Amino acid sequence: MRKKFRIGLVGGTALMVGAALAVSAVPAAAGAQTPHYYLALGDSLSQGYQPNSNGIGVDTDQGYVDDVYSSELANDSSLQVEKLGCPGETTKTFMDGGICPIYGSQLRAASRFLRLHGADTSFVTIDIGANNVDNCVSGLAVNLPCINKGVNQIKKQLPVILSTLEAADPGVPIYGMNYYDPFLAAYLDGSSGQQLAALSLDLAQEVNTTLDTIYGDYNVPVADVADAFGTYDNTFTNGDTIGGNPVPDDVYNICALTYMCAPSPVGPNIHANPTGYQTIANAFLAIPIAPAL
Repeated sequence: MRKKFRIGLVGGTALMVGAALAVSAVPAAAGAQTPHYYLALGDSLSQGYQPNSNGIGVDTDQGYVDDVYSSELANDSSLQVEKLGCPGETTKTFMDGGICPIYGSQLRAASRFLRLHGADTSFVTIDIGANNVDNCVSGLAVNLPCINKGVNQIKKQLPVILSTLEAADPGVPIYGMNYYDPFLAAYLDGSSGQQLAALSLDLAQEVNTTLDTIYGDYNVPVADVADAFGTYDNTFTNGDTIGGNPVPDDVYNICALTYMCAPSPVGPNIHANPTGYQTIANAFLAIPIAPAL
């Protein structure tokens, strides 16, 4: 039987993950409580991907999925998390495969999981679409045709992904998210960088509006990660400084919550740091509807 949860912060704040957590679905032992499942889908963010001290990206147990799982485990001690996300995944590879050599298409793997465990799957989270456009920015240059192609892919392919997941387990609660804008960090690179940062905000808004609209069409609640990161807040109201120089609040946040402003070899890296991942988790946990996490 599917167990329903209400999204909300535990004790006002989401619990921090202090130790490695189980990340695969394990059959319950004879006589044991029937497990419930949290299915986590998406790209590198769903795997807690971060650069190590040598700048090499690795999956971790400090991602937003781990933080959400830690919080929801307090509500259901039988909850298990199944991570199927793949670093580098786009909407196209999510459907067709090519990124995850273990199981090929993430969509097919997720559908199989839902058909097998649907009655006991409590909820699904998904983040997908960032890699459709992230590679369209190189240095201080933006490839606009690449951006347009990536957005059009999201418009065509995300609906297929959502409808396929819903068909595999009708009624399963699915939660999506929009994205922060890592390229705001370019603001620190002088006038050309500030022009790129301003342009990146427009592009981020286009991508996030596309995601919000599609998720809305499928009645999928959206964790507003863009708002949680203050992505569109380019004011100087908080008096934030970097290197002694005043910076807009959104630039300060992207430096504080990701590795974009970290020194080499760790940065620049678009991925969230543990504090950033907790911020993403809080955006999921704050969705004010039920049934929910």
